[in-house]
Amino acid sequence: MKISARNVIDGAVKEIKKGVTTSHVLIDTSGAAITASITNESVDELGLKTGVKVKAVIKASDVMVAVV
Repeated sequence: MKISARNVIDGAVKEIKKGVTTSHVLIDTSGAAITASITNESVDELGLKTGVKVKAVIKASDVMVAVV
């Protein structure tokens, strides 16, 4: 697979929380946790389960931080 995104982080699925249409997939990256929101259909098509090795691909134009 070739991809234009430069932020690709190796990890493993730690937890999947399925909702009505969207799942929250927690990825353990050996030092940080990343949560991805993807469709339930994508979870099924990718065969995601706890322990499966994945790559978190991050493509964003900006990141904002707010203090309240």
